[in-house]
Amino acid sequence: MNPELLQVYFIMGSNNTQRDPLIVLEDALIGGITLFQFREKGKEALTGKNKRNLAIEMKRLCHKYNVPFIINDEVDLALEVEADGVHVGQDDEPLVDLKKRCPQDWIFGVSATNEAEAYQAMQDGADYIGVGPIYGTQTKEDAKQPIGEEGLASIRSIVGGIPVVAIGGIKLSHVFRLRRAGADGVSVISAISLAEKPTETAELFRKYAEFMPSYSKCMQ
Repeated sequence: MNPELLQVYFIMGSNNTQRDPLIVLEDALIGGITLFQFREKGKEALTGKNKRNLAIEMKRLCHKYNVPFIINDEVDLALEVEADGVHVGQDDEPLVDLKKRCPQDWIFGVSATNEAEAYQAMQDGADYIGVGPIYGTQTKEDAKQPIGEEGLASIRSIVGGIPVVAIGGIKLSHVFRLRRAGADGVSVISAISLAEKPTETAELFRKYAEFMPSYSKCMQ
């Protein structure tokens, strides 16, 4: 996987914004996000056909701008709408089992909060590892204890050149520090989904991310 796809990794569900999620997503795509994950969870989240239809429309928008469309956890939905990949957590279906029933050209991401989880994700063949939460976040109700930039650097030290994206409470001012700690990019939700101007915010994240070379690219 090209680590530059992780530069500005936007995650959003319909309940992460007060506006039309499709408008917010397209604004972010115009601004230059490099990867998108559909995460429809929590209070007032869509279900059934409504969730499926939103996933299809989001995928259409992402492909219009040549950005991969990933779905969080829900592998059956990802297969149904022919997503470009899936991201799973530690409590979801094991990656080795997932790969047996999903297209081999999919992007497979795995969350990790410590060295052991990150090492296992690497051994299982993850295309990238989502490391965090780095800082405190209120977007995820079940968020774990923040691991900080030190935790990110520690995980980076054991996974070598596998692409790593930082997640959890990330703001624009954090980008340089996280890149120096070993992240190939940053994953954000509310920083863009609740931004007054999502396009301009995404543009700034992209400019900041591009200012420093990808850690994994330097390792190649």
